[in-house]
Amino acid sequence: MGGQTFAQKAIARAAGRPTAAVGEIVDVEPDLILSHDNTAAIARMFSALGLRRVKDPNRLAITLDHAVPPPTPQHAQNHAEIRRFVAEQGIRNFFEAGRGICHQVLCEEALVLPGQMVLGADSHTTHFGALGAFGAGVGRSEVLALWATGQIWLRVPSSIRIVLRGRLSEGVTAKDLCLRIFRDLRADGGLYRSVEFAGDGVASLSIESRMVIANFMAEFGVKNAYLPPDDAVFDWLAPRRARRTGEPVQAVREAIALGALYPDPDAAYEAEHLYRLEELEPMVACPHSVDHVKPLREVAGTRIDMAFIGTCTNGRLEDIAAAAAILRGRRVAPGVRLLVIPASSEVLQEALRRGYIQTLVEAGAMIGVPGCGPCMGNHMGIPAPREVVISSGSRNFRGRMGTPEAEIYLASPAVVAASALRGRITDPREVTP
Repeated sequence: MGGQTFAQKAIARAAGRPTAAVGEIVDVEPDLILSHDNTAAIARMFSALGLRRVKDPNRLAITLDHAVPPPTPQHAQNHAEIRRFVAEQGIRNFFEAGRGICHQVLCEEALVLPGQMVLGADSHTTHFGALGAFGAGVGRSEVLALWATGQIWLRVPSSIRIVLRGRLSEGVTAKDLCLRIFRDLRADGGLYRSVEFAGDGVASLSIESRMVIANFMAEFGVKNAYLPPDDAVFDWLAPRRARRTGEPVQAVREAIALGALYPDPDAAYEAEHLYRLEELEPMVACPHSVDHVKPLREVAGTRIDMAFIGTCTNGRLEDIAAAAAILRGRRVAPGVRLLVIPASSEVLQEALRRGYIQTLVEAGAMIGVPGCGPCMGNHMGIPAPREVVISSGSRNFRGRMGTPEAEIYLASPAVVAASALRGRITDPREVTP
């Protein structure tokens, strides 16, 4: 059969087989099954089919994150139904409203390890590729089947290899790399592919930056995204996992490293692309498509009404730190609203400890409860018609933030903070102290 890509190896492992061929239909048993606020709808379907018990409650992870605190009686009812379902089924991996966004939380809790498979009722489940796991979004009916049987079929995807060389320049981020990929290869360029990153540039990226890449690749249409796990990943996960299991950190680290999967040197790829990180520049996705991308210099000066830093793509500590560095001792421009929502309670607590939150509040920012916030247009910062928003989120199609008449630009948190400071889209390198 020849060399195997990461996706082939991960699917083969989840299927209990030695190999898997591209295009083959394979029955898999994932290590973790993820759902969030949509658990209520899935649970109703589960009950309507006469099903009473999930196959393995220890493989379920449920997080309340999309509408927290609940903005309507219906959202509150959904949360109440989920709490009852969790108690009835004996689901231990349940994370209450305020703990944070599912993808961030499951990483922080070390519930996902290199080489494992996570299937979730959320498109950004690709996030877990940052830790060397196979993460893929599936539909609610597929999650229902997984609850009932513990298994589902997958078609083994072909793979695209993206090689990263060098290091990012000052003021350029992993978000800019992703936007450049979308511009070059289009939003559907990775449709049902496994996108597998390689090269010395991967090691130069922080764990948080790798999460940006794996998460944001969902907008590239991929089935999964993968960055090869290294010592940085093992060191990040080991103490977290040890706290969960009670085992010695070094023993846990060795076990984590042993479970990692890597593509074979002679694995076959559908295409290969090279990006030299030092050659990249800040990029912005313009309304109303994630691949309508231009260099920041071409849209600089565009007036904004609202700036948003957060979401599963860019609500981590290094994102908040970047914003605080720009806004320290300064004020948001008159007429501009800046909303900052940490991706998790862990991020919020550390940002508080380091003084970032105080800096942002003094600059005029609003701080939201950890969760998805206005990203999906539920609440906590919906723009008015004809307003212009610059967001660190993942999507900018019409109505994404709840208002079809609003215009949404996507950029890195540093660009968002600099733009909030000036009241117009701004290169952060122009305002860095």
